[in-house]
Amino acid sequence: MSSYFTDLAQQYIDGEWRPGTGSWDIIDFNPYDNEKLASVTIATADEVDAAYRAAERAQRQWAATNPYARRGVFEKALRLVEEREEEISEAIVAELGGTRLKAAFELHLAKEFLREAVHLALRPEGRIIPSPVDGKENRVYRVPVGVVGVISPFNFPFLLSLKSVAPALALGNGVVLKPHQNTPIVGGTLVAKLFEDAGLPGGLLNVVVTDIAEIGDAFIEHPVPKVISFTGSDKVGRHVATVCAAHFKRSVLELGGNSALVVLDDADVDYAVDAAVFSRYVHQGQVCMAANRVLVDRAVADEFTEKFVAKVRTLKTGDPRDPSTVIGPVINSSQADAVSGVVEQALAEGATALVHGTVTDNLVEPSVLTGLPADSALLRQEVFGPVAFLVPFDGEEEAVRLVNDTPYGLSGAVHTADVERGVNFAKRIDTGMFHVNDGTVHDEPIVPFGGEKHSGVGRLNGDTMLDAFTTQKWISVQHGRSGFPF
Repeated sequence: MSSYFTDLAQQYIDGEWRPGTGSWDIIDFNPYDNEKLASVTIATADEVDAAYRAAERAQRQWAATNPYARRGVFEKALRLVEEREEEISEAIVAELGGTRLKAAFELHLAKEFLREAVHLALRPEGRIIPSPVDGKENRVYRVPVGVVGVISPFNFPFLLSLKSVAPALALGNGVVLKPHQNTPIVGGTLVAKLFEDAGLPGGLLNVVVTDIAEIGDAFIEHPVPKVISFTGSDKVGRHVATVCAAHFKRSVLELGGNSALVVLDDADVDYAVDAAVFSRYVHQGQVCMAANRVLVDRAVADEFTEKFVAKVRTLKTGDPRDPSTVIGPVINSSQADAVSGVVEQALAEGATALVHGTVTDNLVEPSVLTGLPADSALLRQEVFGPVAFLVPFDGEEEAVRLVNDTPYGLSGAVHTADVERGVNFAKRIDTGMFHVNDGTVHDEPIVPFGGEKHSGVGRLNGDTMLDAFTTQKWISVQHGRSGFPF
């Protein structure tokens, strides 16, 4: 077992490792075998305050540091991830039940985002804008917002913490990170250790392991952070946005999805099956971009369904440490119960189970359901588990209507022999991202990532990080003399 779970089960505040002073502990369990990995005494509202004040103190000097010097921290952090890849992979498998394949996928993306952070430090540029006033020079500076609060989820905790933390730091901000209670090490203190070892000055990055039962809204209400970057459910995201708005803060919200993978009548069926199975079942379906719904033109529905079901039946469920395992455990028992409830509800509504997976503790075998009533609420909500809904349709118009018939708008995919037909289809879908002849699960470091409708507000990655974590400041210089009316 990685030493991370014994060494990093603390708070990281103002460059120091310290125990929390809350009255209870967060117990970190392995979701596969329920082994206790760590116990972390939670942070109180006072410690959240200490973390934000530390970030505020350290940030001014960091912002004044030459961006070429700041860049070196991220180059070192990238080297450390490469050196420690096996240890971090083990931690991902243990803490969140990720398979070996999933851990490799997460680490690959994490390294790509650190590479982008290296370049992001040099990205902010100022502008000179003409003035109608003689002798006046208008300068527009792009400056750090100050301090950013980051709240990360349990499904890709290392990646999705780094995805906001690294750019915010690269752009000259201080950061306080609150990881999900189920992944306090991989999503929190491991990130702090990485940057500490990479030479980041103390106080700039702080990690508080805590719970709203202890601190309420203190993390988002605190006067220091100017931006809150939240990744999680739309229900919690709505609350975060409301509190932020009441305190005149900017929120960047990466929320849930109900993505569809669409198979048109001219698609390569075998390839579409491969894309659909990956898009639904990667990391047990606990992915915001996962293909909850697989929509298939009736012209190819029988062939697709037969091949899809056959492939799903080959997916091995079990110990995530076994390299042959495709489906590991879901994150906790309440999540397993929720997925079971979805299947039971679908069957009660008249759906047919083409594959009906069993549930053993947190191991949820894959299910494939068809024949769900068109008005079922299940077709419009996010299902965070290994359950696929197959939905037949007649022609493109019906497909477009079905894909858009959900409050969410994150990702999606369409399969067709005609690429331009696919692009035209994608343009009609109300999502932030859509993919032609591919899966629904994608993230790249310089492409704007985010959703429409209930799937979020704002974008991350590449130049959109500048919009998320910097602000613009107008400074005018009058080289002559202005005339005043009195």
